[in-house]
Amino acid sequence: MQDQSAEAKKAFGIRLRDLRRDAGLNGRQLAVLTGLHPTKISRIEHARQSPSEGDIRAWSIACGADRLIPELIAVYRDVRRMWEEYREDFRKKSQKAIQAAGTPLYEQTRLLRAYEAIVVPGILQTPGYLRGVLTANATLHGLPLDGVEEAVQARLERQHLVTGGTAHMYGFVMEAAVLTYAFGDLATMNEQFDFLSRVTRLPNVALGIIPPGFRKLWGGECFYMFDASLVRSELWTGRFQTTRAEDLAFFLKAFTALQEQAVYGAAARELIEGAREFLQSRETL
Repeated sequence: MQDQSAEAKKAFGIRLRDLRRDAGLNGRQLAVLTGLHPTKISRIEHARQSPSEGDIRAWSIACGADRLIPELIAVYRDVRRMWEEYREDFRKKSQKAIQAAGTPLYEQTRLLRAYEAIVVPGILQTPGYLRGVLTANATLHGLPLDGVEEAVQARLERQHLVTGGTAHMYGFVMEAAVLTYAFGDLATMNEQFDFLSRVTRLPNVALGIIPPGFRKLWGGECFYMFDASLVRSELWTGRFQTTRAEDLAFFLKAFTALQEQAVYGAAARELIEGAREFLQSRETL
């Protein structure tokens, strides 16, 4: 995902370079017209430095391409949003603030599609399970553990969107192995299993679980698709996100293929109960 973000930055730099060349300007001539240093122009074109929106406006005007300013700035903003490092977020915000910041997006989303191969989808995590996940995350990133409880409560504030009616629709697909990754003790996992079983019966939710066995499509990185406008994918060190139409189409295609491999309803509940029995047997070893 970081590679994809880097490639997008390179493509944007090439587009600005082509704009300059189409205008018949060399780097020094563009520098005179825009007030930018020639070295900065070269660094922008080679994706070694990001331009400001003011730089893009000045660049477009100097190249006689004023009409492209709105489009170029929209593309630039999308490229900048593609990769966000967690350490940057953690440096500026508390864990509670980070969790709370995501709630408005969930409130605005009418159809959320999510694929998970590592943990239960975030909005479906019960308090104890979520506490285990956030504690592990805080430990990994060297964050204070005293912020975990507030972060748990902030995240749980959005769960009513799933259980509170049919204004919000959800399509979840998760790997069966996720059910055997225990965050917390057996009581915590039993609470999580009970909630997942309940969710399989909700009219606004399609909770699919991909059973072990032969595959038509391999498991990949986890991702969340908010309506048909934004995709986010969480990785170890940061978050990839995109609003580009071609990326949205790709993730929708992947989700559809994964969804077709999943089981639902009673079959999904059987997998949940199987995982419960598995963890119970492990606890008694």
